[in-house]
Amino acid sequence: MSLPCLWLMLETRPAPAAPAWLPELPADFAQGMTLLLYLLGLMWALALVDLLLFRRVLNHLSIQPRRLQGLPGIVLAPLLHGDFGHLITNTGPLAILGTLILFQGLEVWGWVTGFCWLFSGIGIWLLGRPHTKHLGASGVAFGYLGYLLLRGYFQRSLPTLAVSVLVGVVYGGVLWGLLPLQRGKSWVGHSVGFLGGVLVARDLELMLEWWRNNSGF
Repeated sequence: MSLPCLWLMLETRPAPAAPAWLPELPADFAQGMTLLLYLLGLMWALALVDLLLFRRVLNHLSIQPRRLQGLPGIVLAPLLHGDFGHLITNTGPLAILGTLILFQGLEVWGWVTGFCWLFSGIGIWLLGRPHTKHLGASGVAFGYLGYLLLRGYFQRSLPTLAVSVLVGVVYGGVLWGLLPLQRGKSWVGHSVGFLGGVLVARDLELMLEWWRNNSGF
């Protein structure tokens, strides 16, 4: 057999099929990963700019419970962190847990992120201790955790159950952050964010249906 014919056979041979139990990546997975990396990059860029140019002025955009000047922090505070240690602590869970959610699609990740972002911020503003300031995306990270831990229970599919078990084994220890055990940690934000993730895990289909019927997208 000539070399050209052999090369043609190699090129036209179909790729091996993926195992039946392995779900396919969503079509928008790459786009979602790009957005997730942009979000994390924005957090790091703001931290560097605030340190080098603004001398921590952006920290004044924190959530201040039940004070009008603390309302903008509901939207802005998750992008800001008190120090680089706090930012590093949040970056890992946001990247890993966010990626796991993106395996369910960009729309799902967007809903989990947006809902937990606002739900945790509003919860802190309403329930946080007076005369405190709250910064950071810990509420969103705990929202990711709550969603992934409980989505398997509500959806009852093998892949989501496997992810729930995996996340529970790896991140179960951080659930202590839901309790007021450590001074200086926003356990209210952690708890409300976690609850937000659980609510999305339970009502995801209803939320997506409402969004599709009312958003125009």
